[in-house]
Amino acid sequence: MFTPRISLDQWRSLIAVVETGGYAQAAAMLNRSQSSVSYHISRLQDLLGVKVFKIVGRKARLTEHGEVLYRRSQQLLREAEQLEQLANTLEQGWEPDIILVVDAAFPPALLMQALKLFEPQSKGTRVQLNEVVLSGAEDALVEGIADLVIGASTPSGFLGDHLISIDFIAVANPDHALHKLKRPISVSDLDNHLQVIIRDSGYARKIDFGWLQAHHQWSVTSIDTAVTAISNGLGFGWLPRHIISSYIDKKILKVLPLTEGQQYRASLQMIYGNSENTGPATRTLAKIIKDVVIQSEFD
Repeated sequence: MFTPRISLDQWRSLIAVVETGGYAQAAAMLNRSQSSVSYHISRLQDLLGVKVFKIVGRKARLTEHGEVLYRRSQQLLREAEQLEQLANTLEQGWEPDIILVVDAAFPPALLMQALKLFEPQSKGTRVQLNEVVLSGAEDALVEGIADLVIGASTPSGFLGDHLISIDFIAVANPDHALHKLKRPISVSDLDNHLQVIIRDSGYARKIDFGWLQAHHQWSVTSIDTAVTAISNGLGFGWLPRHIISSYIDKKILKVLPLTEGQQYRASLQMIYGNSENTGPATRTLAKIIKDVVIQSEFD
């Protein structure tokens, strides 16, 4: 294993001399004797085998090699400081990682806004984001592989709080045969056309949302793919209103005039993976997500 020959104190002395412009000033800033600072710089140069400073008048100026070492030493001290801060936060119970599992129906703009707000407060905590569909969130809870979940259902043994309601609306391309009927559409009308559904990513228990009686169904693994398929005239389906509103405005998609069931509302819950042992970082992230939703146009 490599053992550094230069101490952090020596690098700190180098930075102080550069930033104050001289040995005496650096000594004052570091609350040390000038001879101590001079020794650190002299020892640093001897160990590195390169000249770091040259004296111009009464001031110490960096050599070309010194400029490079100065920039890297700043980065080194920042990383050392961050490492100590991380150790301190871990000692206080601040978890190093958060596994966040989110149903794909949750508005991505709100999620990214929340993560952006959390990052400056994260204290080095890393977020692992996993997107799932329907019972995939439930699986993550049951298997104990999630710290925080935003999902459509709460499994036995867990408690969830309502976070947001998502409206799914029946749509098809404006040129789809169903729109060419030019009348209210019944269930029997739907039965003769291809329905595009979003496949449940869970495996322990499959959940179906919406009307699923069409004889001809194609399934896709993501909401984005379903939007693309239906926008291009490949069948009809129920899609989240917040995702397709711009497609409707641009007349790429058109709402189906169903006599019943034109839209349904799904409730997404926020659930802790282990509420009794949830750490402060996870609770901070959860609060930020809740606040972002409250301040948004969603309920």
